[in-house]
Amino acid sequence: MFKVIAVAFALAASTTVAGAQGTYKSTAKPATQTSTTAKRHTKVKKAETQAELQKEAKISETTARATALKEVPNGAVKSSELERENGKLIYSYDITVPGKTGIDEVNVNAIDGSVVAKQHENPKAEKKEAAQEAKEKKTK
Repeated sequence: MFKVIAVAFALAASTTVAGAQGTYKSTAKPATQTSTTAKRHTKVKKAETQAELQKEAKISETTARATALKEVPNGAVKSSELERENGKLIYSYDITVPGKTGIDEVNVNAIDGSVVAKQHENPKAEKKEAAQEAKEKKTK
């Protein structure tokens, strides 16, 4: 045990001497840096505009809409938007079907045209999601 402590002390001393001579560079972060400090230095990304998102999209809205409608037979698009969700650029479609309550939400990848997600939302879940989106827009 004494040897381990002696070796650690010798390494620490040589690091200090080398550091004083300007030949040692540490890539370790200082022990005093906290997550709070790290957060202060993190840049906050501004909200992306629709124009910026459209420039990034590789699939046209028309193609994405057709893909979404193939997923929901007899459906009609109630609303749509281009958005970034979980790091992916997607077209999101709310599709209604005559005689069926709620909506089917279909998300199409705006880069490769694949269907990312499809889920049915009953009227209660749809209202809850709409309220959450309105709340998020107010905070932006």
